[in-house]
Amino acid sequence: MAPMSLLPGFRFHPTDEDEELIAYYLDRKINGRTIELEIIPEVDLYKCEPWDFPVCT
Repeated sequence: MAPMSLLPGFRFHPTDEDEELIAYYLDRKINGRTIELEIIPEVDLYKCEPWDFPVCT
């Protein structure tokens, strides 16, 4: 399934305990399940120099 596009006004705002981040995004990522909203880009930090980081994303 292709990732959904974000609607205008969408805001990723995890709770104080980061439950939203852990329960939805990281759990799905670790277990190989589909992530419907690709709001956090995956970047291989070993292939980028620190000063190039914004370009690598």
